[in-house]
Amino acid sequence: MSLFPQLTASCKATAAAKQIFSCRLMMNSLGRNALPVNKTNASIQWNVCFRTGVVSRTFSSSTSAHIGERVNSENQQHQQQQHLSVRPLRRCLLSVPGHDPRKVQKAFQIQPDTIVLDLEDGVAGNQKDEARELVQQTLLTLDDQRDDLGHSTILSEMCVRINGLETGDLALHDLEAVLPCRKLQAIVVPKVETAADIHFVQDQIQEHCTGNVRIIAAVESAMGILNLREIAETATVHGGKLDALVFASEDYMADMEGIRTSHGTELLYARSKLVTTAKAYGLQAIDMVHIDFRDLQALEQECLGGVQLGFTGKQAIHPNQVPIIQQSFVPSAKDVDFATRAIQQYESSTANGVGACVVDGIVVDLPVYKWCCKIMERAGKPHT
Repeated sequence: MSLFPQLTASCKATAAAKQIFSCRLMMNSLGRNALPVNKTNASIQWNVCFRTGVVSRTFSSSTSAHIGERVNSENQQHQQQQHLSVRPLRRCLLSVPGHDPRKVQKAFQIQPDTIVLDLEDGVAGNQKDEARELVQQTLLTLDDQRDDLGHSTILSEMCVRINGLETGDLALHDLEAVLPCRKLQAIVVPKVETAADIHFVQDQIQEHCTGNVRIIAAVESAMGILNLREIAETATVHGGKLDALVFASEDYMADMEGIRTSHGTELLYARSKLVTTAKAYGLQAIDMVHIDFRDLQALEQECLGGVQLGFTGKQAIHPNQVPIIQQSFVPSAKDVDFATRAIQQYESSTANGVGACVVDGIVVDLPVYKWCCKIMERAGKPHT
């Protein structure tokens, strides 16, 4: 899959915290006993607008009292872009039900860039505790999986998707169980709607974890899309742990009460806003799941659409999806060859006082030069 047929046209152009519940449901299912108040002094306060029925949540904890003022995001963008280059490559995030050891072992064999041990949607309500224990044991025993030379046989980044923060104690128990595990590298936080969601999880990481655990925020609702900027700004705060934004299409469409189609026009606004926000704040942008895991041709086309929008990776729900996704979200050999030659010729031209050059019929000016440098970064060959 080449990026440059689309780039040609571009070059020519260049040269020319919403969840809706009824008050009754809120009082029945989100009563005081369901709110998380535990030994960490963490709590979730539910606020209800009795006119609209909208429920929002705010957080407090023993470590979140003095978060401090946010640093202006524009002053931090360069630092965030530099940090992005040292983050794990996340072309494919394969979700695996945390309570199914067979599927977890299968994921280890496939070795996607990122394995997400799922404690949320992939686990039935009556199996949450069992799944949490199994995920904890999986993370604790990863050191045992080594080859004869003592090298780890698990090359994938290890993540855990916790239950949504609106579940109260369920989410907190997930965090308390997995954060102390040394092999945990990132937490996928579902249904993120406000910056407070990210701050709360950051506080839990600081309290329970000594490693550099990152946060991947899944945006799944209309309110989450509206609040993308404030969510992304948490990455610019000193010590911010937000690494990536994930778009969850099916939950989003359920919230929008829209109609899902094969062409996906109904998702274009949300996907575009998410990837634009991610780029503005130096975050990775992970595209939606292709739910028909048997249709690999359609998956490939959807991957191409994600690449064209600027996504850096995609979620997977089946092992068969992994090879196509991982191949799609890395520049092809043809792209790398073009970028290499374009960089060389552009630098030579500018050194001789010429502002642009032509490579393979494509005008290479400063914007295209910058894009070629990003191609090399994505290929693991950063230009210096």
